[in-house]
Parts: sequence; structure tokens; C-alpha cells
Amino acid sequence: MKAIELEKVYEPKNFEDKIYEHWVEDGDFHPSDKKGEPFTVVMPPPNVTGILHMGHALNNSLQDILTRYYRMGGRPTLWVPGTDHAGIATQNVVERQLAKEGLRRQDLGREKFLERTWQVKEKHHDIIVKQLKKIGSSCDWDHERFTMDEGLSKAVRETFVTLYERGLIYRGMYLVNYCPHCGTALADDEVEHQNDKGHLWNIEYPFADGSGRITVATTRPETMFGDVAVAVNPDDERYKALVGKMLKLPLTDREIPIIADSFVGIEFGTGMVKITPAHDPNDWECGKRHNLTPINILNPDGTLNDVCPEQFRNIPAEKARFMVADELAKQGYLASVADYDHEVGHCYRCNTTVEPYMSEQWFVKMRPLADKALQAWKDGRLEFHPKRWENTYSSWLENIRDWCISRQLWWGHRIPVWYCSDCGQMMVKREDPCCCDKCGSKNIKQDNDVLDTWFSSWLWPFSTLGWPEKTADLQRFFPTSTLVTAYDIIFFWVSRMIMASLEFTGEVPFKDIYITGLVRDKQGRKMSKSLGNGIDPLEVVDLYGADAMKFTLCYLAAQGQDVLIDMDSFKMGSKFANKIWNATRYILMNLEGRNIVEIKEEDLNDVDKWIYHSFNENARKVNAALQGYRFNEGAQAVYDFFWNDFCDWYIEASKPELYSDDDNRKDRIVSILLDLLARSMRLMHPFLSFITEEIYDKLPNTEGKVISAEFPVFDEKLVHEKEAALVGSLQEAVRGIRNAKAQLCIPPDKKLNIVIRTDEKGDLSDFMKKYSSLIATFSNSANITIDDDKSSDISGAFPVAAPGFESYLFVREAIDVDKEIARLKGEVEKTQGLLAGVEKKLGNPNFINNAKAEAIEKEKGKKAEFEEKIDKALKHMEALKLL
Repeated sequence: MKAIELEKVYEPKNFEDKIYEHWVEDGDFHPSDKKGEPFTVVMPPPNVTGILHMGHALNNSLQDILTRYYRMGGRPTLWVPGTDHAGIATQNVVERQLAKEGLRRQDLGREKFLERTWQVKEKHHDIIVKQLKKIGSSCDWDHERFTMDEGLSKAVRETFVTLYERGLIYRGMYLVNYCPHCGTALADDEVEHQNDKGHLWNIEYPFADGSGRITVATTRPETMFGDVAVAVNPDDERYKALVGKMLKLPLTDREIPIIADSFVGIEFGTGMVKITPAHDPNDWECGKRHNLTPINILNPDGTLNDVCPEQFRNIPAEKARFMVADELAKQGYLASVADYDHEVGHCYRCNTTVEPYMSEQWFVKMRPLADKALQAWKDGRLEFHPKRWENTYSSWLENIRDWCISRQLWWGHRIPVWYCSDCGQMMVKREDPCCCDKCGSKNIKQDNDVLDTWFSSWLWPFSTLGWPEKTADLQRFFPTSTLVTAYDIIFFWVSRMIMASLEFTGEVPFKDIYITGLVRDKQGRKMSKSLGNGIDPLEVVDLYGADAMKFTLCYLAAQGQDVLIDMDSFKMGSKFANKIWNATRYILMNLEGRNIVEIKEEDLNDVDKWIYHSFNENARKVNAALQGYRFNEGAQAVYDFFWNDFCDWYIEASKPELYSDDDNRKDRIVSILLDLLARSMRLMHPFLSFITEEIYDKLPNTEGKVISAEFPVFDEKLVHEKEAALVGSLQEAVRGIRNAKAQLCIPPDKKLNIVIRTDEKGDLSDFMKKYSSLIATFSNSANITIDDDKSSDISGAFPVAAPGFESYLFVREAIDVDKEIARLKGEVEKTQGLLAGVEKKLGNPNFINNAKAEAIEKEKGKKAEFEEKIDKALKHMEALKLL
């Protein structure tokens, strides 16, 4: 057999793109025709508004690991890719482009604007697909979907019409969250609340009969033009006599009543609250209880309308706020004003302040759907990983409100409702009508609004497989197996998918829901453009390779925790990939003239059995970790096996045999090394897909691709507990010798004579004798003597205890003991001084009472560190004094 030459330097750019092309061309991402339970996962569709960020990289890396694992496990595996049309976000992108050209969408008209938006969609879609391929996502591109493709559009229309027929969709006047910038209503969970600095104005309202004034407080004086009453608590003794009296509304010619309602807090402010039903959710409910007619003061663009005094009309609400306050002060109605911090809702897309706004909208009745989704969870049909997110899920469903699904946009699924201009008939249709089904008129017009983006993506797990048609894909791959997503869309998406799936298919859409953490910077901050701390996944791939990125993210993705990274974090994955490359290169360089022979158990020595046992144990760990969504544990297991056990121990232990003059021994060890290498590539493939494929293809003992090879599972035939324990003792002896030399400041290359005294004769002492030369090699010792009859002279030797044996190092050959004792004494004194300083600080009440918890913990950590350092040094001094 000829030696195989790997490139001297690991350079992923040389093969990653080529390998991905081969996978796609050969159909390796398609589900196999094997029988059995499929593994299906649908990709959370990225928005077609930009490029993928590190959160996408984490999410898709974990999905890729699962997909490759179950594919190699023999299950027919389908990972469905796709993108989301992202109504508000995409329309905002296009409108910003138009603004730079001095245009508005109205200047183009709906049809031309949509043509422009489709162009943006195509551009960003192509970028996203390129990125997904670049990071190695093994999704089936033949199954790719888009939330506005023909099939999904049909599914959306079917859903709307069916829910309407079932009485679960209705249209009505309601107070909604409205973004003046985006010009559309928002669902409750599309509003992000943040603390804003504002003002609290105290305004005096005179009694209509001139008998005095009352005072109300507000953060939004401009809304007073929509006031229809002032409310007090019916149990508030101060105001019982005032209920029913009329007030003059300042700056207007209207009068409003004082009413009694228990929602008013007696202790809050003056105990009097202005009621503005069209612009406050609590006031809306109060208004309904008292049959008060709401008055809307806003235009759709967020300016004040014609209900307001002329001087404030067509002025943005935030600017009008101060103008109204100035006028109130000028006319003597403003009692006082103070700075006031309060929670204010903002649009989740553009961050504009959201206005409560009364308008006619379409809604879904959520309670019947939510009850089914809650019951499915209670019945154990759904499981969150980590489980704590189940509380978030159940709490939201228990307190759910109806979902506003109409949006005043042009980009999206247009609502399938038509109105007859002649007879007023409203038609909800699966197919576009040509005329009114009541009067026959062709003078009909479709609803201008589109549906909320989430109304299409809540159908994603089954619409992507062909629903509402009964397709072969739907029958075979639905329900899906697992959803991998971030916790910030449990409300938006996860819970709604479960509700839709139960309503339309009777099935939960997936059994397992793995909630990833968020990717943050090293300071724990969320990555954002404003902070400039984002990391482009493609930059990582360009610098370190896709495998390095995926492995690092997986290694750091502990269940239930956010991932804190910077660009340097990916060096860890890169170093591991380099280790794999270099170890493989070393083995393949030593194949010249060798023959692969059959590996029989009777031909295995103790160290061989240990390495197979270790591989077997780590295969068990990886299988358990991935099946339990403990990704970091799986990554840790492959890292520990390959770097520590295989490279640092076994390859080193194999060198005497590899370089021997005996061809049979050389053939035997080469065959074992190649077998372990092939097994390792299969074990590591889900985590490091490109390098394992590149290496697997070059191994002389493999056939086909690693992507479709069998994943290693625990094998009873590879259990060698006895040999594993014996090699473990050998490793303990080596580590003990190395650590002792380091602690005594003996240079690593200084060779000592060592005596290892076992507690008794038997397997351990026999094994130590057999492999004493190996211990000497690993510990860089001059000579190893195994003393199982306790006959060796160990006087003057430094002892190192371990379970079942003690090692004795003759250190006087290497160091001046008296000088070392003096050094340790000085170290103890110095550390005791540092310890005293920390103890004084921790004993200071001012520090304990005023310092941050992190600072106190830091000092406690120092104290423990110093105490441990002193204890070790004292023990070494005592041991050295006995030499």
C-alpha cells in the first residue's frame, strides 16, 4: 500500500465548497427510501430582508447536527429549508429604497410596488441560500419553500376561509396597536415595551356649572381631545358626590361626565382618570362597560385628525403633545408638569412609538385554539428542552387574547375577502370571484389589507409538505420530529404552529421543541448593529472554515444557556480541526509498504482494548447527548476521545510498534489506526462535516461517503472494563509524575528515576511491569521500577499517591531540595500576605454591604485559591523535608 499525502496545512477553503457541491449533486440530502420512522425537521424560515446572523448560524448548525446524526442512524431524514416573506420588514426595506429616490409606494401604485418587492426578495433569498450552503446546511433543496409561493398561498387562503366558516375569524372595530411609521396594526406580541423618559402633566378640568375644578394626570395631553369621561372609584369617599356631574373639556366646546368604575385605583395619583376609549386599552374596556362612544383623534399616519382643534390638526402626536401642553398652560388649565419614566410600546420592526388606535380589523378567536394546544402539552404530546420553557408556553396560552391578523400593507397575503360596491355584500372565498354572489354585479373590490406574516408561518410544518392537499410527503413526513428555535419567538411562532396544526390536522406539529439560547458577545450583550458587536458567519467561515464555526457553536451551546462569543472563540474549533488533520496526515504518511489486515480480538493488546473501549463509551455518550439535545456534551465527547485518548495517548503509544522492524506488527498497528480513524470520522461527522468527509474519502479502508455511512453506536463486543481500568491507572501514574515535576519546578525534559509501588501483587502490578517502558516514555523518566514486593529503597524519594499504588520520584537527582524548600517557604509567606488582605476585605461590613455580588464572589474565589495554594506548598515542603 502506498502512503497517502494530505496537504501539509489544513486549509478548508480547498475542499469545503467542492464537497458541498458533490453532496447536492449526488442527492445526499434527500430522504432515503428506507422504511422506518422518518426524522423530519423544518427550518425556521429566515426573513428575506438581509443576511444571516450568528443566531441563524447557531440554529442551523444544531439542526444540521441532528439531521446528519439521524441520517447516519438509518432513518429517512428530511430537513425542509425555506424563507419567510416578512411583511412589515420587507416592505420597510423597499420603502427606504424608494425614499432615497424621492418616492413613496403610493407613487408607484400597488402592482409596481409589489414587482419591486419581489426583486428585493429574490436578491436576498439568493444571498441567504448561498450562506446556508456555505455553512454546510444539509437541507433538501428540492423541498425548499417560500411563505408566498403558490402552494403556501393556497394553504393560507384555505386556512382563512376555513376559520371564517368555523366562526373563528371575525371583523370588527377594536383598539389595536398601531405603528404610524409602518402604517399598520400590530399584534400584542409585536410590541416591544421599553422604559422611556417622559413627562406627567396635571391638567385641571372645570365643572360645567362653574363650581370648581378637578385634576387629572396624563403622559399624553394630546389624547384629551378623545376624552369621553373622567372616572373615579365607586368606593372613593372623596368623589362619591361628584359622580354624574359634568365637566368642561379644556380647549374644546364639549362636556363630559364623571363616572364611577372599579378599575380606577383609589391610591393612584388624584384618584381621577381621564377616559379615552379610542387610545387606551383599559379605557376601551371601561367605555364598553358604560356605553361610551369612542372618539378617534388620529389619522393613520399618526397625526391629529379633524376631531381636534384646527391649530393641532395634521401634526404628529409627539409634537402635538407639547403644543397642547403649552396651550393648556396659556389658558390656565395646566396645574403642573414633572419628569416621568414609564413603559412605552414600540414597533418591533422600526422602533416607532406604538399608538393604541381604534380601527376596523380582522381577528382570530384564539381561546378555542389555545385550549387544544394547552391540552396537548398537558397530555405529554409536546416536550420542551429545557423544560422551563413549558411555563412560558402555558402561561401565554392561559392568558391569550384574540389575534389581530390584518395589516395595512401591500406586501403579503392579501385577505381573501371581497366587497360588492352595489349591494354591500361581503364574500370570503377560496377562489377569486368574478362577480357578487348576491346581486351578480361585477363591481366588486378585494380587501386592501394583507395578513400578518405569522398567519402563513404558523402553517409552516404542514403547508411545506403539501397541505391542504393529501400529498405523499405530508403522509410520510408529518408530524415532524423536532423544532429547533430561539426563545424569543415562542409566542409569535411556536405556540401558533401548535394551535394551527391541531386545528387543521389533529396532530401536534412536532414532539420535541429545542429552545436555543441567544448568541451574545463576551460581555453578555445581545449582538446588534447599533453596538457594532455582531459577527458575520461568512467571515468566520472565511477565516476558520465552516467546521470550526459549527463545532465551536455546538461546544458552547449548553442547554438553557446563552452563547457568549467573539471572533477569537472560533480558534478552538479551528485548533481541533487542525488536530484532526495533522493526526490523520501522520497516520497516512506511514502507510508505505503496509498491508491492511483483519483485526481480531485475540490480536488486541491491553492498550488496543482500552482505546476501543474508550471509543465505544464516547459513542454511547454522543448518541445519548444528541438524542437528549445536549449538544455541548456530544461535542465534548468527540473532542475528548479524539484529542486526548486517540491522539495524545494511543497514537503516541503506537509509535514503538509503528517504527519496529517487524512487518506483521507494523501491519497490525496500521490496520488498527486506520480502523479507529474511520470510526472517528463517522462519530465526528455531524459536528465537523467537511473535514470528516474529506478524510473519509482518502482512507484506504472505507467505501462511499461518510455522510451516508453508519453512525457508531454502543457495541457490547467493544466493552473492555478491565483493560480500561488498567490503562486508567497507567495514565494516573503518568499525570502524577508530570504534575509533581511541574510543582517542584523540575524541567519536563529532566529525566528522573521512578519507583512505582503497588498495594499488592496482581493484575495492576503485572500490567505496570508490562508497560513500564510506556510509562517512562509518557512521563519522560529515566527508568521505571515496579516494586510489588516493596523491596526497593525509596528513602529520599518524593511520594505521589494514587488509588492502588504510589509513585516515588528521586528528585534529588534533579533539584537542590534545600533551595526548593526555601522557595516554597517564600511562596507560602507571600500567599499568606495576600490571603490576609482578602480576609480583611471580606471582614469589612462596608464592603459586604455595599459591594456588588460579583465583587464579593470574586474575593471569595481569591480566598479559596490562596488557601489551596498554601496548603499544597506546605504539603510539598513537608514531603521534601523527609527526603
